[in-house]
Amino acid sequence: MSRGWVRLQAVAVSGSVAEGLMLAVLPWIAATITADPRQLSLVNVVGQSPWLLFSLFAGVLIDRVRRSAVLASAYLVQGCAALTLAVAGVADAVSLPLLVVLAFVVTSAQVLGDGATGALVPEVVEPDRLATANTRLIVIDRGVVQFVVPPAAGFLVAFGLGTPAWVAVAAAVVALVLVRGLRSAPATPSTKHPLRDIAEGVRFLVGTRLLLTITVAVALGSFAAAATMAMFVLYVKELLGLGSVGYGVMLAVMAAGWVASSFVVARVVDRLGYAWSMRLAQVGMVTTILLFAVLPPWAWAVAVVMFVQSATVMVWNVCSQSSRQRFTPPALLGRVLTSHRALAWGLTPLGALAGGFVAAGFGLRAVWVMATVIQVGALVTTWRGLSPQGFREAESVAAAR
Repeated sequence: MSRGWVRLQAVAVSGSVAEGLMLAVLPWIAATITADPRQLSLVNVVGQSPWLLFSLFAGVLIDRVRRSAVLASAYLVQGCAALTLAVAGVADAVSLPLLVVLAFVVTSAQVLGDGATGALVPEVVEPDRLATANTRLIVIDRGVVQFVVPPAAGFLVAFGLGTPAWVAVAAAVVALVLVRGLRSAPATPSTKHPLRDIAEGVRFLVGTRLLLTITVAVALGSFAAAATMAMFVLYVKELLGLGSVGYGVMLAVMAAGWVASSFVVARVVDRLGYAWSMRLAQVGMVTTILLFAVLPPWAWAVAVVMFVQSATVMVWNVCSQSSRQRFTPPALLGRVLTSHRALAWGLTPLGALAGGFVAAGFGLRAVWVMATVIQVGALVTTWRGLSPQGFREAESVAAAR
């Protein structure tokens, strides 16, 4: 295990605490200001828009600038956003417009941070350990950290709306200190216009059939997930009758699914292969989304479904990220990773907006019905486009470079 890999994990832990606190507390604070689903969805719409607006340009930055420096910049922005919320909480100046702006800034930092981290992994980890390394980072980002952070955020809100933000400031500072000791390869110089660099990354992604199939499936799934997550705080409050602590616990249950899955995902992928692991993960996602739509308002049953859903998503995400890292040349990796996110996650603002309008017009459960139909499209795309033969061909092409 290299020192760089150990350091990258430490950076991910502290950075994810800051990011997780902000992402957990912003929707809840917004829900204390308004119960209008359309206004709540606005926080998610604007908050998710950087994935569409900035991802492609972030990829150019990640491939042109030392990746550890890009990561440090992301945590600096994250810390400034948290400090703004903390001061606003003390001054009793928290408002919905402020939350919308902060959601945009936090996600912008996330775009840079996630892209830089994903591009750094192949620099510090051997190729045959990519699946294991990505599993560990996902556990840190979505599992262990968010297992602790969401319920902690619920408790901290009781001491003041800005209290979780102060903790996020401290975590961001720790991440900045740690990232200074992270060494990464020098940036690849480029004299091309940034738009030509962007086009090169997009062409590679779209021109690689296997990676394109994954991107299309993720785009459909991201739309469905954004619609449901935008309304999840109301699902918890109005259908399940839970408060801020209950909301945090529900998010923690979701994170627990990631943690539990992390112990077996590498073995599942080794045994089933990438193709069948991703196909079966899509079946699990369709099933669990449908259960959200039809289950009675039993908190324990919803918690079980959330646990299973996040476990299946973990399998998919590990295979998805590892595939891009395995089949992309290092000089293009930053742009391919962020191009995928721009194309795949660019639909999340529309998904969040659709969730708000569907909930307002047809009720909360209708959001999960809509999401199920869309996720079926992702399942069909995956089943048709991700075959064992397709992965073998992609491996042969990568080995020939």
